[in-house]
Amino acid sequence: MRLQDRIALVIGAARGIGAGIAERFVQEGAKVIIADREPDIGAATAARLGGHFVGIDVAQKADADRAVAAALERHGRLDILVQNAGIYPWTLIENIEPAEWDNVLGVNLKGTYLAARAALAPMKAQKYGRMVFTSSITGPRVTSPGHGHYSASKAGINGFIKAAALEFAGYGITVNGVEPGNILTEGVQQGRSPAFIKSMADMIPLGRLGTPRDVANAVLFLASDDAEYITGTTIIVDGGQTLPEGADFRLNPE
Repeated sequence: MRLQDRIALVIGAARGIGAGIAERFVQEGAKVIIADREPDIGAATAARLGGHFVGIDVAQKADADRAVAAALERHGRLDILVQNAGIYPWTLIENIEPAEWDNVLGVNLKGTYLAARAALAPMKAQKYGRMVFTSSITGPRVTSPGHGHYSASKAGINGFIKAAALEFAGYGITVNGVEPGNILTEGVQQGRSPAFIKSMADMIPLGRLGTPRDVANAVLFLASDDAEYITGTTIIVDGGQTLPEGADFRLNPE
């Protein structure tokens, strides 16, 4: 019960990694507010976990403010903020229209700033807070064709984490992030073939894609008091994917 009676706002938690984070928080004693732009799925996830749902678009300041206000109205305080919402269209740079670029940076990077800004005031007042942002290995560590805007947004999140950690440290607020690798979410299972998923798993030293729970466990640590002396950093959750120099990296244990 590492989060006993803590109040947590998890943005982008209707499904996938965000839902896994919310579930782990509830298992560890937190009271959770789930915010997402998918109202039906988000409300169902909140009902399953015994939490409260707020429909928002995190790229809009009024919506980010409203999500924080919902936590304060229901519980009187906000202890943990997780901004997990993100989008990742596949478009080569030469074909990215400015509107698509703005949309990706708006949700992924601007949404991170807006969520942090909204949560800052109540956390400053209570001189305690945990902010955790979902970045990615794509951008800060590696990338692939078609993810120019996504890579830029996630690299930007890492820079924002460092700046916010420095600015917020005096108020007892830590700011950290996670960098997931290839995670087997519902979207991956629906949008990718078994052969493609196997090809990704073959490139991971631990031999499998990650699960939402793998990422959630890292977020749980950063959101707990076990990580009270950690700020301004990220945890890579990728099964060792970013370690090899090339494809021929497996050793025969025999």
